[in-house]
Formats: sequence, structure tokens, C-alpha cells
Amino acid sequence: MKSIAAPQKEGPRINREIRVREVQLIDSEGKNHGVVQFPDALALAEQAGLDLVEIAPNSTPPVCKILDYGRFRFAEQKKAAEARKKQKVVEVKEIKLRPGIDEHDYDVKMKAVRRFFEEGDKVKVTLRFRGREIAHQDIGYRLMTRVKSETAEMAKVELEPSMEGRQMVMVLAPR
Repeated sequence: MKSIAAPQKEGPRINREIRVREVQLIDSEGKNHGVVQFPDALALAEQAGLDLVEIAPNSTPPVCKILDYGRFRFAEQKKAAEARKKQKVVEVKEIKLRPGIDEHDYDVKMKAVRRFFEEGDKVKVTLRFRGREIAHQDIGYRLMTRVKSETAEMAKVELEPSMEGRQMVMVLAPR
């Protein structure tokens, strides 16, 4: 029988959860008190009516700060939400081509590819061979090379053209 491990608490340890003899103490005004015995640090925090929060647990001795834990958690959540809002998720858009594509159809597809790069997305170019077209893979390779050369100034090739079954695939990423 294996014993069930205690669930790990999210976030920093506070007050009596801190299990060390001495800590590097920073008070609520940001003044460094140096290395202090843990019971003394906890007494100072309780005297101020605040919490003792472990800020840097991996340093020796751990750095603890006297602050309002509820306000600290709220500020951390706000920071995380702001970071999530600013982050851009890179999507992979797919453009499907055929070996016998007409010139105007090709231009329309290339316009879409340029738009995808301007939005910051990756593009997966898929060239599908049907029936006897599979015997003329050189036509498909020339088409992929043309796409690569036309997008060279705005994109870099992440995956060179390669065959996957009956289709040729190439992945381009914006510069």
C-alpha cells in the first residue's frame, strides 16, 4: 500500500507553513532586516497585523517578506491575467493547392497566405495529388518551390516540402 501524498499548495508558503530555522527578512516598507530567526520574523509579522510570505524559497536562507497575503495574491492574479491578455496564440492556417492550379487561383491563394503572415500565423501549404497526378510529383515540387520563393521575404520555411501519402506538405512561419 502506497501512502497518499499530501496535496501541494499553490503559491508561496505563508506564516507557519514555512519550515526553516532562519530567514532573510524584508519588512512591509521594503527595508531589509538581514538574517533573522523564524520565530522572531513571525512575531514581527503578527505584530504588524500582516502575514510572513516566503518570496524566494530556493535561496539560502529563504527570503520572506511581511505583507498582506490577500492583497499579494490579488496583485499576482491581475499580473497573470494581464500577461494572458497580451499573449498571441500562433495558429497554423492551411492552404490547399493542386498540381494543375490556374494562375488566378494561385494568386488568390498567395494573397491569403500573405494575410495570414501579417496576422502572425504559420501557414501549412498542402498540395494534394489525385489519381494519376501522383506520377508527376516534379510538377508539385516546382509549385512548392514557387510558393517558397514568393514568400521568402516575409516567411521562413519551417518544414521543407515532403510527401505524406498522396499529398506534399510544407510549413512556413512568419519572420
